[in-house]
Amino acid sequence: MARDPFSGPVTVGYTEGELRVVNVPPQPSQVKEVIAFFDPSAIPVVILAGGRGTRLQDVSKGILPKPMIEIGEMPLLEHIIRIYSAQGFRKFFVAAGFLKEVIVGWVDDNRTRLGQFVDEIDVVDTGEETQTGGRLGKLSDKLVAQDIFMLTYGDGVADVNLAALLEQHARLQTETSQGLVTLTAARPPARFGSLTINSQGFVTNFGEKVQAAEGLVNAGFYAVDTKILRLVAGDNSRLEYDILPILATQGRLAAFQHPGFFGCIDTWRDLQGLKELWASGNPPWARWQKN
Repeated sequence: MARDPFSGPVTVGYTEGELRVVNVPPQPSQVKEVIAFFDPSAIPVVILAGGRGTRLQDVSKGILPKPMIEIGEMPLLEHIIRIYSAQGFRKFFVAAGFLKEVIVGWVDDNRTRLGQFVDEIDVVDTGEETQTGGRLGKLSDKLVAQDIFMLTYGDGVADVNLAALLEQHARLQTETSQGLVTLTAARPPARFGSLTINSQGFVTNFGEKVQAAEGLVNAGFYAVDTKILRLVAGDNSRLEYDILPILATQGRLAAFQHPGFFGCIDTWRDLQGLKELWASGNPPWARWQKN
């Protein structure tokens, strides 16, 4: 996932230079209206999958883009697609760049199988050097037909409730007519196990790695108003530096608080952690296995 100003703690409330988090419980009537209004199968999902993944070169060996690294004999890209398809999303645009031909080849080879849970999947060459905002710009002609699109990175998984994310986004959209982005704020997984040590220097409790108890990070699952595409200023425009901070200062960036699992493959250690969860037979992000 791209390094960005919102990868650190999320502040509840809003002051200058901090991230605005809005988490007002909806009224039941509002929820019904939003569910009736949104048809997930008509909302496009954009997966940013064009980066080089340099921190995982020892795994990718320079011949695989990061989203094609496998977990349980399934590329990460398919895990992400299935997270969305299990909740009704059927239309996908993969913003490819580095080694795009690997992603194109995989989609072509698996199109029949993917068709069991996907209506449309389009791999778009957005350029090897294009930044995240610029990749969205190159997809704008495919997105503007809808008022909203979903967005995520090609290296993170979560058991996020996408209907709830959409509901909050739609409710808050009424506060501004200029466009809104709602990101998902989640607790990051702890990178190490926990220890309790007594005053004599003996370990009295050894705990496995768990979800961090404090702090929220940007989990990279977004609901985006298509008006935001007007802010893309060319291929070098970065979503995380050139667009989101501006929206935050304008009160147009909201956060949906996800209390469940989130995992991101940034390092070899992260990858091994997700592989272990998959091997356990109950990976928390694999909601499609529970339907």
